[in-house]
Amino acid sequence: MIRPAQPQDLPAIAAIYEAILAQEDARPVSFTNWQRGKYPTKDTARAALEAGTLFTAEENGEVYGCVNLNGEQLPEYADIPWQYAAGDDEVGVIHTLVIHPAWSGKGKARELVAFCEAHCRKQGKRVIRLDTYVNNQPANTMYPRLGYRFAGTSHFLFQGFLPEDLNCYEKLL
Repeated sequence: MIRPAQPQDLPAIAAIYEAILAQEDARPVSFTNWQRGKYPTKDTARAALEAGTLFTAEENGEVYGCVNLNGEQLPEYADIPWQYAAGDDEVGVIHTLVIHPAWSGKGKARELVAFCEAHCRKQGKRVIRLDTYVNNQPANTMYPRLGYRFAGTSHFLFQGFLPEDLNCYEKLL
């Protein structure tokens, strides 16, 4: 089940972030480029929760994933040659979609993306966009398989402190 997050979900969400960061520490190359204690954190999730844009995915009472789904396009999106023109109010944006490593490989990320698409359609959005780190092999493989068009790569100063190159994707809804 995917539903709006509740305050009691924050510890489980923070645990997912930490599990992903621990997995990243064990890898020779980072898929996320995230930094422990800076992004993502429990406060990252709390801000999305307070904005009403945080959704959790759970099964049998266990939270295994979450996503921040809103219409906030980062300033660097202006540098991307998007194919699908849309007004700001017609664009949904996927941020920080995560699945606990113990649940990976079970189609849960695809389910969460499908939820995002359906939710954006209900809101009258025409296009959905997202960005992901250039080295994030799982995401850079999954999104095109789900019909997302690679729109370009740009240099971002993510969260105002993390310089990185991000691949941007879009899909017409």
